[in-house]
Amino acid sequence: MRAASDRAARWILVAGVAAGPTACATNPVTGKHEIALVSESQEIQMGQQYAQQVIRSMGVYDDKKVQDYVTRLGMTIATRSERPNLPWAFYVMDDPTVNAFALPGGSIFITRGILTHMNDEAELVGVLGHEIGHVTARHSVAQMTRQQIAQVGLGVGSILSSQVAQYAGIASQGLGVLFLKYGRDAESQSDLLGFKYMVREGYDPHGMAAMFTTLQRVSRLEGGGDIPEWESTHPDPGNRIEATMKRLDTLSVPMSKLRLGRDQYLPIVAGMTYGEDPRQGYIEGHTFYHPGLRFKLDLPSGWQAQNTPEALAAVSPEQDAMFQLTAPGLGTPDEVAKQFFGQEGVKSSDVSSSPVNGNPAVSGLFEAQTEQGAVQGVVAFVKYGDLTYRLLGYTPAGKLQAYEKTFRTTIGSFSELKDKARLEVTPYQVELVKVDREMTVTDFNKQHPSTIPVERVAVVNGLDTPEDRIPAGTTFKRIIGGQGAAVAQKNKAPADSASGK
Repeated sequence: MRAASDRAARWILVAGVAAGPTACATNPVTGKHEIALVSESQEIQMGQQYAQQVIRSMGVYDDKKVQDYVTRLGMTIATRSERPNLPWAFYVMDDPTVNAFALPGGSIFITRGILTHMNDEAELVGVLGHEIGHVTARHSVAQMTRQQIAQVGLGVGSILSSQVAQYAGIASQGLGVLFLKYGRDAESQSDLLGFKYMVREGYDPHGMAAMFTTLQRVSRLEGGGDIPEWESTHPDPGNRIEATMKRLDTLSVPMSKLRLGRDQYLPIVAGMTYGEDPRQGYIEGHTFYHPGLRFKLDLPSGWQAQNTPEALAAVSPEQDAMFQLTAPGLGTPDEVAKQFFGQEGVKSSDVSSSPVNGNPAVSGLFEAQTEQGAVQGVVAFVKYGDLTYRLLGYTPAGKLQAYEKTFRTTIGSFSELKDKARLEVTPYQVELVKVDREMTVTDFNKQHPSTIPVERVAVVNGLDTPEDRIPAGTTFKRIIGGQGAAVAQKNKAPADSASGK
């Protein structure tokens, strides 16, 4: 993934400077002339390429109703924005983190994690408007241009130097281009644009302030240190809640004509998965279980692991070795092994066809040259069901002797998952309840228990504490299910910040 994004970034830089080192463009939002070393067509191309990488690494939430709803709201704003003709696309990602971000050129991503923490359309429209604002104001292009200027300058001598190929640090960051930190001015401008867009569409901007408040509450639940991912990629430009409230004084539209859209929004999130989805794989102790694919794998004790749609990866405590279980594909173990060992720069040895727990497999040692230097490792291709899995462990050249046994033991633990309780694991889900009388969140939780702590029940409903009161007639969210998930998560509430992913 990194190599592909590096090549794209280098190409974009070369094409951008070739178009003219002093190229100027008119900012669609401000109307001001700005230096831009990335053209609109390049912006679109880069954004679409990275969008596919995001989709592969995070996964799209499999609910057409939710996807269509977010797309409809997003397109309504985008097609009436300052850049209506961009190839806008909106994606709900199957990710529990509280997050939303935009790519250059019009791809907007929002996680199911942040959707389960929203309570009306106005909150969603405010977030979508903010992200659309980053695109319409070309904030990513401005960031990349500043980095190019800082690294390669505007003189012809610099442009023709070998520094061009380095692309000002963007290439070395790979997917880091997705999460360029915007400055205070850019964030404030996007907040202002989001405010403008939502009012134009008839939404109450109190929803934007409510979303900022929810982000603060999620931060508090996570101990204050691990802030929601949305906040970490969108540095706070000051008191955003206060700034939003001050903008209310500038409204020319009567508040009575603006809507929150709670009744329209809540049915959309009813039934939505909340927190981590154990059906897609989870780790307990040092064992990885995948109920959906019906297998398990013992990871090395003490290694830090992360599960994504593309791969399961574990890193040694010394961070000098890695083990990966790659998403399965078609082809026999022999065919896939031949492709792997046949790559340029890869040398194989001790290749054998010994089965792994009764499953056909091909395994062997390998050496390879990478951009980071020479590596050595053990790789196995295991046929399980109709698919072939790649299990690979590697370490810098010269250290394989210390890790070979660990790699082989891990590979040898790949086996069928038979435990019924683990196979039937279920995720937490959002359920709606109409409150028949005024009560506190604590009272509600006693009457309609959730399988997450009551403090989180309050926050997902836009309230501060369990002692906050719920008006009679309110449609309120509870989180149900997860009885099987309790096996996986030991009754621990699912993480809704980046720290838990």
